[in-house]
Parts: sequence; C-alpha cells; structure tokens
Amino acid sequence: MNSIFAKRRARLLAMKAMRDNYIPGDRLITCPKCGQESERRLVAQGLSVCPKCGYHWPIGAYYRLSTILDPGSFRELHPRLSAGDPLRFPGYQEKLDAARRKTGLTEAVVTATGTIGGSRCVVGVLDSRFLMGSMSTTVGEKITLAIELAAKSRLPLILFAASGGARMQEGILSLMQMAKTSAALARFSDKGLLYISVLTDPTTGGVTASFASLGDIILAEPGALIGFAGPRVIQQTIGETLPEGFQQAEYQEAHGFVDAVVPREKLRETLCQLLRLHEKGGTHA
Repeated sequence: MNSIFAKRRARLLAMKAMRDNYIPGDRLITCPKCGQESERRLVAQGLSVCPKCGYHWPIGAYYRLSTILDPGSFRELHPRLSAGDPLRFPGYQEKLDAARRKTGLTEAVVTATGTIGGSRCVVGVLDSRFLMGSMSTTVGEKITLAIELAAKSRLPLILFAASGGARMQEGILSLMQMAKTSAALARFSDKGLLYISVLTDPTTGGVTASFASLGDIILAEPGALIGFAGPRVIQQTIGETLPEGFQQAEYQEAHGFVDAVVPREKLRETLCQLLRLHEKGGTHA
C-alpha cells in the first residue's frame, strides 16, 4: 500500500514539475544574459540553465522539488493553505486569482517532506512566478509550520528563497512574518538542528532580512541577486557608484555572506553530501 501511495506522489510531483518547466512559444529561446538562442529542449534538459553562458532561469517550486528530492518521497505540507486578503486591499484579490490561474499554486511557497539521497528532511521553496515570491501572512505561516515540523521531528530543514520581499498589499501583517519566521528558526536552532538556506534569483527585501539569511549553511545559485534594497535604490541613496557585480551571488561569496555558489546541476549532490556529513553517527535522522 505504501508503495502505491509513493508512486502516486511521484506521478503528482512529476506532473506539476512538467507544468512548472513548460516553456511555451517557439522552438528557440533567447538567453537574457548572453543574448544567444538555444533550443528549448536543451535548456529544459539542462535544468533550465543556458547551455551557452550558464545563466540560471527562475524555475517553479514543484520543478525545483523534483530536481532535489528522491523520486516517490515527496509529500506536500498544507497544500490547501491559500493566500487571503486580510486588509481588503483594492485589486489584491484579482491579483491573487490571476496568480493562482497562472501558476496552479495557492500561494508563493510550497513546503514538503521528503528524502534527499535517503536522508529525510523538510523542504520549502518560494516560487517567484506567484507575485514575485513575496512574503504574505500565509507564506510566513506555511514556512513557520514547516520549521516547527522539522523541529518536532528533529529533521534537517532546507529553504529555497526567491522573493521580491514583503507583500505590500498586506502591510504590517506581511512585515510581521519576518519576526515570526526568525523566531521559529531560533527555537529550531536551540535544538541543535541543521538549517540550509539556498538563495536563488532574486532574494531581496524582508525575506533576505529574515529567514533567508539565518541558515547554518548558506548556498546560492550562480548570478543570483541577493540583498535587501535593489542596487539602483542603494546607488541613488548613497550617491556613489557600486562595485561591479554588487549583490550578485559571487560577490556575496567573496565577501563572506554566502558559503558557496553551487550550479543547479550540482545542487542535489551538494545537499546530499551536507546532509550525510551532519547525520549523527552516520545514520539517517
């Protein structure tokens, strides 16, 4: 019976991942970084990475999970927990409805349990296709519930950040999620458990200023924009020219904010190694 459920979960994740990674349009796709054209088939086979220059296209949450988790191990947490409109902000409900139709998601984050290389863990992935992965009250709640489950089950936690920051349509309620997720991570850390934060393009605003920066180990994808305010805002504020590549993942690694920049094709392998290294006595948690 368990094998039947595992196969069903694997098929469900595969179907959602295919939808995430579907790139409509012509046979060729133009890279926004190098400007060269590549066959969409080759881009898809390369985990949505440009075969010419290595540019990493943003990818959907379910597709991300399918590239990281062991087949059949995916089990989504709180899939029906959906975005609300607590302040009745004008036009917000229409934007939420449009985002749901576009992505098939109920909110900008997907959380799940699963295994990576046989190691059990709790994983959360922000999806930038849903209102730029902005952090709402529901996003904060789902991430907090995932953290608390990982703490209760004594499992490693992996969170993939991709966000434009707090969701302005929810005002102070959105900003409160910074403290809420950070407090949950503090309780998680007090138990001596492992939290790996993976920063993808872009990771900005309140997400950067809260849970994304609190990892025991912080990884980043190549070229990811990482920061609180954007470089143009900073430059206009301080009236100075910023260093080349400022706020990109490679710059952040060179200055100690990021532990390692890991290409997408090597990310699963890297996570497998990190989880094995932190398992007590060499056994799965």
